[in-house]
Amino acid sequence: MEDNSQKMLTIVLTEGPYRSQYADIAYEIASSALYKKYRVNIFLYMDATHIPKKEQNPHSFPNVAQKFRKLMKQGAKIRACVRCATARGHSCTQKSYIPGITITSVYELAEWIKKSHRVISLGD
Repeated sequence: MEDNSQKMLTIVLTEGPYRSQYADIAYEIASSALYKKYRVNIFLYMDATHIPKKEQNPHSFPNVAQKFRKLMKQGAKIRACVRCATARGHSCTQKSYIPGITITSVYELAEWIKKSHRVISLGD
């Protein structure tokens, strides 16, 4: 059951990992908001659907999938757009994402935005 007395922050990401710092910025904002007892939602849209891919092995960058796993353990909800994810080869049935990521429609994003106290969009 959700605590409706808590403020809610929704972050919409559109850029993929390792191409820009948007995923890292989203992580820092979400981490701070969770620390301040916000409910945090992150919606991955367009190339951002690559962020939670399993078995990433970047050598020169922090692993963003691991960062997002940490956010989920702290209570953040992270969803990926179904049309964007499947267009980029992330299957709903093959579980190409780290555990805890849900592939869903943009209708869930609309509900989050409606309920949120703040919405931040990161991407070009």
